[in-house]
Amino acid sequence: MNAESQAKVLATHTPALFESAVREAAGLLRSGQVIGVPTETVYGLAANALDSDAVRSIFKVKGRPEHNPVIVHVAGLAMARECASEWPEHAERLASAFWPGPLTLVVPRAEIIPDTVTAGGLTVGIRWPGHPFMQALIRECGFPLAAPSANPSNEVSPTRADHVRSRLGDRIPLIVDGGASQVGIESTVVDVTGAVARVLRPGMIHLEALRSVVEAVAGEEGQGRGPLRSPGRLARHYSPRAR
Repeated sequence: MNAESQAKVLATHTPALFESAVREAAGLLRSGQVIGVPTETVYGLAANALDSDAVRSIFKVKGRPEHNPVIVHVAGLAMARECASEWPEHAERLASAFWPGPLTLVVPRAEIIPDTVTAGGLTVGIRWPGHPFMQALIRECGFPLAAPSANPSNEVSPTRADHVRSRLGDRIPLIVDGGASQVGIESTVVDVTGAVARVLRPGMIHLEALRSVVEAVAGEEGQGRGPLRSPGRLARHYSPRAR
């Protein structure tokens, strides 16, 4: 593999570099490309969540099964509500308590969300990330970003830009280096479409914290029949070597 085939890596550690990286990354995303981006949970592969072809490219880069949905990342509650056909009370309360941050809320999807994002399901997972670069990038783009973890499927999720470059650097044009991910595991996913909110994937925000905001929260359970409502519901997902 030669250097020319490797993704360009952009630093963000000064205000000027940060702003330049935002502009360059947004330009690629507007053109339908997939790039590597930092979030506070893990690094992600981002594409325009409203562009079916762009989202499909994420699946190709990762080797991800098409029946495994991806999370939509937004910048603010207004954009989140645009991605949902309904915004339940549980969503409002949990978002107010934990957003921006490592919490994904599964809500009824809006018509603007493509089938490729939801794997044909009627719900969509939405997160407002806390990482300043992701917030600035989404605001610059003006559209939400589909962004699963930036690793080949079934491999450990990356927490540094060099992890992304070593695994996927020959498959994408750009990786933004936003420093080490502070959380280090994927977001907690909570389905808020029913009378009882339900944890679909555990993460940094634990059940006790969720119940301090919404009493009716049930713990994780097995996947039933029908489309997956969240990433992390396959028999094998990521396997971090840590407690």
